[in-house]
Amino acid sequence: MSERAPRPKCRTLTGVRVFGTGKYVPDMVVGNDHLHAKLGFDSDWIVKRTGILERRHAAPNQATSDLCVEAARDLFAKTGLGPKDCDLLVLGTFTPDMSFPSTACIVQDRLGIIGPAIEVEAACAGFMYALTTAAAYVKSGASDRALVIGGDTNSRVLNPTDIKTYPLFGDGAGAVFVERGTPEQGLIAYSMGSEGWGGPLLQRAACGSRTPPTPELLAAGQHYMHMDGHAVFKWAVNILCDTIRDVLDAAKLGVEDVALFVAHQANIRIINAAIDSLNIPRAKVFNNLEKYGNTSAGSIPLALDEAAAEGRVRPGELAVLSGFGAGLTWGTAVVRW
Repeated sequence: MSERAPRPKCRTLTGVRVFGTGKYVPDMVVGNDHLHAKLGFDSDWIVKRTGILERRHAAPNQATSDLCVEAARDLFAKTGLGPKDCDLLVLGTFTPDMSFPSTACIVQDRLGIIGPAIEVEAACAGFMYALTTAAAYVKSGASDRALVIGGDTNSRVLNPTDIKTYPLFGDGAGAVFVERGTPEQGLIAYSMGSEGWGGPLLQRAACGSRTPPTPELLAAGQHYMHMDGHAVFKWAVNILCDTIRDVLDAAKLGVEDVALFVAHQANIRIINAAIDSLNIPRAKVFNNLEKYGNTSAGSIPLALDEAAAEGRVRPGELAVLSGFGAGLTWGTAVVRW
């Protein structure tokens, strides 16, 4: 199938409000110089190819649930709300603590939330899938206030000898609330889709029901992430450009109407190629890639938290959020904050 396959039509989920931000990143900072000293990676090459200066790695005793719990607690502290104030948890991750129980259920129990816990796996689009799912629940009346978390512990699925993937990723989590809002609030237009033909471009082949782990598979490194970097790069630039254009057209908006653009923090070259193609001023684009690398489902909520702290997006303003990754999957939305 073609890489420029037809996309699902854009849809709308208004009458909901996305508010509050929280984040957590592990204490362990792994700079490019460390990778150079320990593994021989060229630190200048990493910066030129990705824009990443450092990333965070979870401590040996930390798993994805730990990161997500701390991000939720940060959100609670900043908003004055708590577990009793939400009745749904939607969590996006592709590095769960274990196959089952779900990481969402582990987080639900640790936080003390009374309600269902839904786990969504859409890799680096995981937060956008989780956000849209939560918005649909709130819009339908199935939830009054949902807690949405995106988080990943990528350092556990990377091959430390692979220069093409290991320097790109970091660990982290972020969280927001979704509740009922005014008719003008919510996802003014969103594009969410998948192109499964591209699954082999970015995958972890072993440790699932099709290919259970064996000593031979582990020795061959099949339990690590594998990525066709060139093909993924090309697809990511295209899908980021196309879907931002799609949602703006669907909402009858222009670049000038949007206060902030937050793209998944995968690679600065992907982001710059797309925004330059769309004539989006770089001053309107928030990036924190240099500090955290690609945190997958944690990427967008981490960026939102820091953008909100800097006053880059305020209540009533429009933000365009876009996540894209393995699957291949994407979720792009114009959100009135």
